[in-house]
Amino acid sequence: MRFLAALIVYICAAAGANAAGPEALEALRTGGMRKLVLHEAPRPVPAAVLLDAADVPRALADWQGRIVVLNFWATWCAPCREEMPSLAALETALGGADLAVLPVATGRNPVPAIGRFMAEIGVANLPVLRDPAMAFARAMGVMALPVTVILDREGREVGRLIGDADWAAPEARALLAALVAGPGADAGR
Repeated sequence: MRFLAALIVYICAAAGANAAGPEALEALRTGGMRKLVLHEAPRPVPAAVLLDAADVPRALADWQGRIVVLNFWATWCAPCREEMPSLAALETALGGADLAVLPVATGRNPVPAIGRFMAEIGVANLPVLRDPAMAFARAMGVMALPVTVILDREGREVGRLIGDADWAAPEARALLAALVAGPGADAGR
């Protein structure tokens, strides 16, 4: 029954996003998404080069054209441990050509420790991205963990949530589905 309710919210959000614009998004800021600050205008994001598990540089621009849920976290962060499974569930539910969940391990997070962290919490569907010198986190104004930044299809910041959230909750999925269905939805296809 909970799945059916979430599906109804998701469909309604996707259908209403284009018609109501920012008002529709604001109306979807319920439950745990009340902590999400939606910006009046998109904000530029500094260029970022992150390292993957094999130390291969990955540019944030590689995901341009999709809505990006960019999560700053660390292996030692207890709220991050609680939040990460919901980010994995969000990736399973909405991830693909239109939305990507990108966790960025910020600071000293060795690849083996990240692997153990993900294995312990049962997450296998998220990429390993690292910002070992915290240069990108500092440039983004991340002062504590976790922080999740929502990027539009052009790679601009449209929202920010400080602290952990349940990204698998119906209200989170509905809000992100509305962003996916919003203006420019065809740009990533």
